[in-house]
Amino acid sequence: QVQLVESGGGLVQPGGSLRLSCAASGKIFSVATMGWYLQAPGKQRELVASILTSGGFTNYASSVKGRFTISRDNAKNTLYLQMNSLKPEDTAVYYCYAKGVNDYWGQGTQVIVSS
Repeated sequence: QVQLVESGGGLVQPGGSLRLSCAASGKIFSVATMGWYLQAPGKQRELVASILTSGGFTNYASSVKGRFTISRDNAKNTLYLQMNSLKPEDTAVYYCYAKGVNDYWGQGTQVIVSS
């Protein structure tokens, strides 16, 4: 159906920045909204940010407002998450999500914020 592949994760120091990308392929015409979720070790997966494929509606977790920005380039079928002012608490696996006929998940990309 829809395949999602994340990239851009890595190791950064506190205060640094990363830009995550999620490339979508397959039956992407069915995708209505996309988002980013994070999952820290031993914790449940939780929403970071979401955006409608069509339109400018966005939603952010309170913990990342003012630091993270979600965007998408429909022409490139790619979702982005610009992460600034990173904190050690942001350390987690970040998953790309797409909602269409079904729910789709990427494999995740690891973000480690450490000094």
